Amino acid sequence: MQIIKELMHKPEKIRNIAIAAHIDHGKTTFSDNLLAGAGMISEELAGQQLFMDFDKQEQERGITIFASNASMVHHVAGEDYLINLIDTPGHVDFGGDVTRAMRAVDGAIILVDAVETVMPQTETVVRQALRERVKPVLFINKVDRLIRELKLTPEQMQERFVKIIMQVNMLIQKYVEKEFAEKWIVNVENGSVAFGSAFRKWAISIPLMKKEKITFKDIIDYTEQGKDKELSKLIPLHKIVLNMVVTHLPNPKDAQKYRLPKVWNGDINAPEGQDMINLNDKGGLAAIITKVVPDPHAGIVATARLFSGTIKRGQEVRMIGQHKTAHIQQVSIYKGPQRIQMEEIPAGNIVGIVGLIDAFSGETICDVEKEIQPFERIKHIFEPVVTKSVECKDPKDLPKLINYLRQVSREDPTLTIKIDEETGEYLVSGLGELHIDAKVERPLKDKGIEITASPPIVIYRETVRAASPEVEGKSSNKHNRFYLTVEPLEQSVYEALASGKIKEENVRKYLKQLIPQFVEYGLSRDEAKRIDELHNHNMLLDATKGIQYLNETIELVIDAFKNVTEQGPLAGEPCSSIKVRLTDAKLHEDAIHRGPAQVLPAVSDAIKEAMLRAKPTLLEPVQTIRIDVPEELISAVMNLLQNRRGQILDTVTELGTAAIQSKLPVAEMIGFEAILKSVTGGKGFYSLIDVTFERMPEELKMQVIQKIRQRKGMSELNV
Repeated sequence: MQIIKELMHKPEKIRNIAIAAHIDHGKTTFSDNLLAGAGMISEELAGQQLFMDFDKQEQERGITIFASNASMVHHVAGEDYLINLIDTPGHVDFGGDVTRAMRAVDGAIILVDAVETVMPQTETVVRQALRERVKPVLFINKVDRLIRELKLTPEQMQERFVKIIMQVNMLIQKYVEKEFAEKWIVNVENGSVAFGSAFRKWAISIPLMKKEKITFKDIIDYTEQGKDKELSKLIPLHKIVLNMVVTHLPNPKDAQKYRLPKVWNGDINAPEGQDMINLNDKGGLAAIITKVVPDPHAGIVATARLFSGTIKRGQEVRMIGQHKTAHIQQVSIYKGPQRIQMEEIPAGNIVGIVGLIDAFSGETICDVEKEIQPFERIKHIFEPVVTKSVECKDPKDLPKLINYLRQVSREDPTLTIKIDEETGEYLVSGLGELHIDAKVERPLKDKGIEITASPPIVIYRETVRAASPEVEGKSSNKHNRFYLTVEPLEQSVYEALASGKIKEENVRKYLKQLIPQFVEYGLSRDEAKRIDELHNHNMLLDATKGIQYLNETIELVIDAFKNVTEQGPLAGEPCSSIKVRLTDAKLHEDAIHRGPAQVLPAVSDAIKEAMLRAKPTLLEPVQTIRIDVPEELISAVMNLLQNRRGQILDTVTELGTAAIQSKLPVAEMIGFEAILKSVTGGKGFYSLIDVTFERMPEELKMQVIQKIRQRKGMSELNV
């Protein structure tokens, strides 16, 4: 423990890393090996203990649901290093945990199964890492299966490795920013790629093979003779992988210099910016919470990455998002399910904190005396697309239900909770059915709260296909008039907002810096200067000239714009990709006559009217998926897809297995997994590549709108 305390104060000896991969590619077994190598668990149990899957539900389902942390010491070339490791989930429904983990780390080990090669979730985790400027290295796992099951020769194995490395580098080139494109590609010659078997506990890299004079043929001989233990003694996985981590992944001091401008929008030249850029442990406190977990004994435990300052037991800190001060009761480092308490922990480390009762994932904490600019919101690459309505069977359980839903939305911001004011239902939206089941339905049942959950509901988006004529909105007292138009937002601008290339938050504050970006994506400079608000990928422009009192009323106009984009006129669904242009206004000189009760309904009704006159339509969420299935079952899967409005994009066959890439509306995906298993005799499975919103077929549009309105208790729409 003393050695960890010493290393914590030496940032160049720290590595903050995550392990990320497609589901079932062997991350948790791999983590076990690293922990066993550091003496934290028994070597015999490594790969079976699944030390990092310590939640009961994870053990029963056999998958990782929650990101989990461990700190360990690794000895290389006569030096000790502190490795702060996060094992992340591989299932796409728990991708939000991966996104949050990436904010805490500086490097990632991307794990790829040598048999399955690069899969859709591999692409997603590479994309998540690079969005946070987290540098990747590559580990190709399950190499023993190439030898034992596929009986590949050394040449065939090398061909397969080259193919995987090329695929991973193509993903890095696709998603990385230009300045890192050359520096961050993985390279077999320099040792930023390793191969091995987490289950058999061995690994190798090309530099080590040259140094130790080991060939692929030697590895094949050991494996075929069943000498796995001897091989793991000769080339132990933990040693090779952690050497790769120390050599090729950055320490926090180096990483923060280029990561900070990406994750923090404040002034880099201000004292707090300089403290973070230089990892000053004597400077002001700046940390972001990346995970919140309830602990039956300690209450809420928050995991945070410290960017500057030192966090101490008993310290008072400021939670910026909550506008609250909190008292730190404990600070600790992680050892899987256990936490080891410390008196203080300096910048550059990942820490566990007890005492931040109302903390949420993404919260910024700093010193009480000086509030800093908060860190950028941690935004997952996919939006929630499946919603369920949840009700208590017993009304007296309602307070418990409300408390649990509040807590779970703080822990996992990719779960959104809304109360439907009209019906009193609690609507829970998640990344998939499993996401809602594992994070909401099952835990509530375990707590003895009986609930009724509706079948999954799909959330659509409302948009327009044409420009509307100018519409007048009159306040009820007839003293204020607003004139506006609605039109579709440029596709390139919408895509830049949806992908996070252009930030929506605080647009007026940062408009000067954002104007060149808007121009780059196709908006005219004049329009870019007139942006007043961005909300849910919609834009409000002030195209008026010299209107008296408008600067006093514009906040109410923005509120009305936000209200409509939350609930559109067709079916009360959120709006997307619309541009509202305020062209003129006539306002009463007396502020009392242009209050919220006058302005909000006038502007809201005018926007809705303009939308209805601009060829309104619905966008439906569409998932791009990959289905892996034995070759002989291709036609059965094709029929299944065509019966569900599926669009087949590509089919690739290799070694008797077919990979079918397809687009499928989320409304048709409900229960899809069970039907796919039934059609393929349990041999087919699918994985998610992307989620987009696409225009709904016109012949289905009205039917869907009326169904949604009926469900929400709205009157029938006459268009």
